[in-house]
Amino acid sequence: MATTKEEIKLKEEKLLELTRTFCSEKLNEEYTQLCEKLIKKMGRKREIPFVRGKLEIWAAAVIHAIGSINFLFDKSTQPYVSSQEINQFFGTNPSTVGQKASLIRDMFNMNYFDREFSTNDMKEKNPINEMVFVDGYIMPINNLPEEYQKMVREARSQGQDIHFTTKK
Repeated sequence: MATTKEEIKLKEEKLLELTRTFCSEKLNEEYTQLCEKLIKKMGRKREIPFVRGKLEIWAAAVIHAIGSINFLFDKSTQPYVSSQEINQFFGTNPSTVGQKASLIRDMFNMNYFDREFSTNDMKEKNPINEMVFVDGYIMPINNLPEEYQKMVREARSQGQDIHFTTKK
C-alpha cells in the first residue's frame, strides 16, 4: 500500500501533536524538542516506521525511547514519569510500546548519554566528559598537563572533541 507524501506529513503532524500534548502535561519543553527531533528524523527514513500502526502507539514509543536513555523512569530523576503513566495516557499496551521503543532505539543507535537525544542534564552527567583519548587509550583529563586540559575543555565547549597522539 503506497502512502503519499501528504499522508505521511499528516501522520507526522498528528504524531508531533500527540507527543507535544504529553510532554507539556507531564514532562517539559526539552522532552518536547527531543521527541520532535526524533519524529522528524523517523519521517526522513526511506521506510518510515509510523506510516503503519496506531499513532498513539508510536507516540508512546517515541517518548519511551527518549525517556529510557535519559533515566525518565528512575524516581530519583526529574522529570520522572513511569512507563505505566505513558501507556495510560495513550491507552496503549506496554508490551507493544516497549517493542516499538526498542525498534526506534535500534534504528538510531540510541543509548545512554547519546549526544543527539540526551537531555542537557544527562549530557552534563556523562562520565566520559572528564576523559580524553591519548594514543587510543582513555584517561582522565586531569592527568594531562594544565595547558592540554584547557585545550580539551575549550574544544568541548564548542562541541568538538580532541584526541591526542604522543607518537611521532
